[in-house]
Amino acid sequence: MQEYELNVLDQYNIDVTGTRKTRGAILCDTQQGFLLLREVTTSEKRIPALCELYEYLKSQGYEWTDPILLNKEGEYVSTAEDGGKYILKQWYQGRECDIRKPAELLAAAGNLAKLHTVMCHELEQGAPAGAHLGEEYIRHNRELKKVRRFMRGLSPKGEFEFAFLKYFDQMYQWADLALEELERSDYDALYADSMERGCMTHGEYNYHNILILSGTAAAGEAVPASVSGRNAPRGTDYRPHGSHSAREPLRIATTNFDKFKKDIQVEDLYYFLRKVMEKHGWKERLGDNMLNAYSAIHPLSSGETEYIKNRLIYPEKFWKIADSYYHSNKAWISVKSIEKLNVAIRQTEEKKRFLENIFSFHL
Repeated sequence: MQEYELNVLDQYNIDVTGTRKTRGAILCDTQQGFLLLREVTTSEKRIPALCELYEYLKSQGYEWTDPILLNKEGEYVSTAEDGGKYILKQWYQGRECDIRKPAELLAAAGNLAKLHTVMCHELEQGAPAGAHLGEEYIRHNRELKKVRRFMRGLSPKGEFEFAFLKYFDQMYQWADLALEELERSDYDALYADSMERGCMTHGEYNYHNILILSGTAAAGEAVPASVSGRNAPRGTDYRPHGSHSAREPLRIATTNFDKFKKDIQVEDLYYFLRKVMEKHGWKERLGDNMLNAYSAIHPLSSGETEYIKNRLIYPEKFWKIADSYYHSNKAWISVKSIEKLNVAIRQTEEKKRFLENIFSFHL
């Protein structure tokens, strides 16, 4: 651990007994439980609203989160000797949701539904509003065409450019159709209603931000520092058949709300579902079970179901790869980028079957 990081920890009223590096942060063993020190990755102006959100979730009984702790000066952000900005967060002993285990994915979908039931609230600090999806689609489509124009002018072309140009028309058909479907849908009413009710999304609900905690707090497992000495906080208990005993229910901590915003809440469900389906080759049974696990707690309206369908129609992965290519060093395209492009193209047929069988959508 660097000296400047130790200096940051000295700015808190905590007793650190050990530290170790984890994904882009420092995990601290303390007398108050596990804490996580990491650099500020969001605008400091957003932090007061983020902290208000954590307090609100706690007041609603949703306490297994990672709130930011105050330092000795009563500030959320601490400055290191090298000028770096850091925050210290409540943390837990656990592991990321295992994307290979369907039971954990279903539990995570149910956890998201519980989160959404309490995340309709107007924050005093305000929450940023999500972009209108129609405007986003128009911008992305314009960017795709710009990338195509650029590639057409290249000479010589590489393997990446040949594959992109070969399948561009096929992929753009999906992008154009998504915009048409959106304009025919009730999206505007759903978006306006979400804004009016102050509905918020997590913003980045994926398996990296879902921690699996099993059983009751034991030696070495963190009890949230803010509630030490009180009754154990309520969390999400899920008991998928065959995965945990009745004595050891699956508990989930939801972390990293940095990108939260006011928006249509099932955007989180779409994002999580897409990420999982891309890893599982768009397995229909798993996707359908994830939707059912969410809907069993937070029933999906016809408008929300239509929204998820429309988001899945858009070739998001193809656009992301194209956008990354355009803003990168094009003199050398990595093998990984070529593989990602080929997978996105290949999985289009798998996604097509998924949309047909789960959402009764036909191209």
